[in-house]
Amino acid sequence: MGSSSGQPIRRVAVFDFDGTSIDGQSGALFTKYLLLRRLMSPQRALRLIWWGIRYKLHLPYRQDEARELVLGALSEMSAPQIDELMVRFHDEVLRPRYRPQALEELARCHESGMVVLLVSATFDAMAAQAAQIMGFDGYAATRMVRDAQGNYTGAVDGPVVAGAEKYRAVVRWCDEHLGEGGWRLERAYGDHHSDKDLLAHAREAVAVCPGKTLRVLAKRRGWMIADWDA
Repeated sequence: MGSSSGQPIRRVAVFDFDGTSIDGQSGALFTKYLLLRRLMSPQRALRLIWWGIRYKLHLPYRQDEARELVLGALSEMSAPQIDELMVRFHDEVLRPRYRPQALEELARCHESGMVVLLVSATFDAMAAQAAQIMGFDGYAATRMVRDAQGNYTGAVDGPVVAGAEKYRAVVRWCDEHLGEGGWRLERAYGDHHSDKDLLAHAREAVAVCPGKTLRVLAKRRGWMIADWDA
């Protein structure tokens, strides 16, 4: 079956990053990284911990807040310096946490002819580095506003790529790179209940090491459950 332009429909596989492609949460790990290097005050870190508690307990929280707190700690640095710091953090801390099963699954998706996309709420510079090294065809992640001089203002540029926004980010990327009507979401991988919208739009959904809420939902909807901690 082809698109209206006569071109074959491209099949797309999408991988979440934190907890799915890597073992751990990049935000919490980056906060620790900054604290150990005295680039973030303990007071600011406590505010981030309180944000994380609200997130885990499903209490009211604002997605932008965590990103603003992190970037605010680096306000004395230029954008290139911040990007370099994020890339270095990725290479030192996140790269050793790549899940071997995620890399194997990514390779299988490529072998079957799929376009493979990384989607994440993490900062753009980290996601770009991960996508390049892991071998993704593209990525969608959270961008931060830059001023006229190109420096970060500390504000989020558009929506944080989390929750239902992950699927919307996938649609934007695929429409731009593959053409509207020229693709379908064949497979999606996620670990958290907030990934449910992304998983629900895929023809095949895989809950990776899911928490209790996502595990219950996956069993109810017949989604595959994968244990990549093994």
